[in-house]
Amino acid sequence: MQKQRAYIILILALVAAAIAILTTIPPQLGLDLRGGAQLTIQVNPTKERPDVKPTSEDVEAVQRVLENRINEFGVSETTVQTIGEDKILIQLPGESQPEEAERRLKGTAKLEFKEQKQGSEGDFIAESQVNRQLKAQRIFYSQQESNPENQAKLAEINESLVKSNKAVAELFESVGLTGTNLTDARPQPDATGNRWEVAINFDDAGGKKFAELTKNLAGTGRSIGIFLDDDLISSPVVGPEFADTGIAGGRAVITGNFDLEGAKDLGIQIKGGSLPFPVAVVENRTVGATLGQDSIRRSIIAASVGLVLVLIFMVAYYRLPGLIADGALIVYALLTMACYALVGVTLTLPGIAGFILSIGMAVDANVLIFERTREELRGGKTLYRSVESGFFRAFSSILDSNVTTAIACVALLWLGSGLVKGFAVTLLIGVVVSMFTAVTCSRTLMLLVVLSLPKVRQKPELFCPNLNVGERSPISSNQ
Repeated sequence: MQKQRAYIILILALVAAAIAILTTIPPQLGLDLRGGAQLTIQVNPTKERPDVKPTSEDVEAVQRVLENRINEFGVSETTVQTIGEDKILIQLPGESQPEEAERRLKGTAKLEFKEQKQGSEGDFIAESQVNRQLKAQRIFYSQQESNPENQAKLAEINESLVKSNKAVAELFESVGLTGTNLTDARPQPDATGNRWEVAINFDDAGGKKFAELTKNLAGTGRSIGIFLDDDLISSPVVGPEFADTGIAGGRAVITGNFDLEGAKDLGIQIKGGSLPFPVAVVENRTVGATLGQDSIRRSIIAASVGLVLVLIFMVAYYRLPGLIADGALIVYALLTMACYALVGVTLTLPGIAGFILSIGMAVDANVLIFERTREELRGGKTLYRSVESGFFRAFSSILDSNVTTAIACVALLWLGSGLVKGFAVTLLIGVVVSMFTAVTCSRTLMLLVVLSLPKVRQKPELFCPNLNVGERSPISSNQ
């Protein structure tokens, strides 16, 4: 009995926490619910080499450049993903000016290596700190609820960031070394093998310019400014050992406290800026907010009707256990929605479909348990032992069913993309939570009712209709 009470306290605490989360963290809505713009961009070959198609690495680099440009929009819950071999899909929820978005995304990325001006060391340190703070604030507010107050704050931050980027750029001067001179940029392990660095290669003309640039900056404390679309992405410093000749040969490495992801990220940004691949918007589709609101309304109606029908069926067919399962199902719905909010799931129509499907799966677990309990009662066991055996014997079937579904969800996450991933995430969370509520919540409530209500113990027919009560013996006081 003490164990059941402890579980009840845990369940109540989880329910209270779920309600608190849902009231403080609003759900994130996807493009199909919130409305906005969807652009499909194709990466084309260059004019110089029209017969050479961009590789997957080239497309990934262009994708990163587009992601950086999208950050300037201040739009939260954006989606940027590759489609096929040479296309990139961009979704901008809440974007009301798709033509402006298209104009800003179509331009070719501009990469340039610049020399920091003499006497600008102090200004650069101060301005860099302000710039980093503004970028952190932009990320924070872009992930918050899309209300007028946050949108106004985000617009103010973006305006300040434009001024800060301009102030940083004024501390550097051009030396004519651009992305057209860069042939490659990729991560590689450093000499110790414990950290990572970014290796960059230039063509012959770029190698000479880079050698002269590094010779001028070696040992001065001033840095090389690597700018992508006039935004400083890195500022490495050249050591004094290169003061005589500079870094010659057209090859260099950018070192720092990089892990693999950090080095890869910087390499992609640099390589993306060096790619003069033209991009074309092959589709610009607008999803109206009215359609999104209508989808939300219909989805809520469908989910509510489905949930109510399931609740009614469980009570009508399984009597008291069905009523207990209904309580567990409500707990399941609260916990699942709270998990969506914590994980940051962006709700789409397929995501809502995954949630509704997981409700049916949560009920399925209870059905298996209750049927096993009825079999135990008909076999002559007491009510308490029947409930215990019902949960124990049904657990293996429940586990097998949920594990196979979870495997399918993982496969969809791994191989799928976009809306398919949204469906897989919501379904996978639902599977995990349903296991918890069926095995813990339903079991605890069932045993608590059996142990604490004597009248229930004397009426096993509440658990199994048409049961011959005269052949059953009520639970004893020590069971």
